[in-house]
Amino acid sequence: MPALSCSATTCIYNKQELCSKGDIKIGGSNAHKPGETCCESFQERGQHAMTNSMASGMGCTNIAIDCEAQNCQFNESCKCTAGGIQISGSEACCCDDTKCSSFRCG
Repeated sequence: MPALSCSATTCIYNKQELCSKGDIKIGGSNAHKPGETCCESFQERGQHAMTNSMASGMGCTNIAIDCEAQNCQFNESCKCTAGGIQISGSEACCCDDTKCSSFRCG
C-alpha cells in the first residue's frame, strides 16, 4: 500500500495530514495531468454530522488506493502502485477541489 500524505485538512478523514478512512478512491479516468484527478472519498468536515462522529479513527501512513486515473503510470488494474502519494486541497469544499499531486501521465 502506498504511503499517503494529504493536505485536504477540511476533510473529515484527515488526521494530521494522514487519512483515517482506511482506503480512498482517486477519480479522473481520462486525466492527463494532476489537476484532472480528485479524491472521490473526500467529505467536507461539518457537512456530514453522522459521518463526522464515525471518522474518529487514527490517521494511517499507508492506505489502500483505488484509482480510476487510467493514464497514470502508477495505475495497475485500478490500484495505485506508487511508493507514496500526495493528495492536495488545503481549502477543499468538495472532492473536485482535491487532486492527486503524484499523478504522472505515462
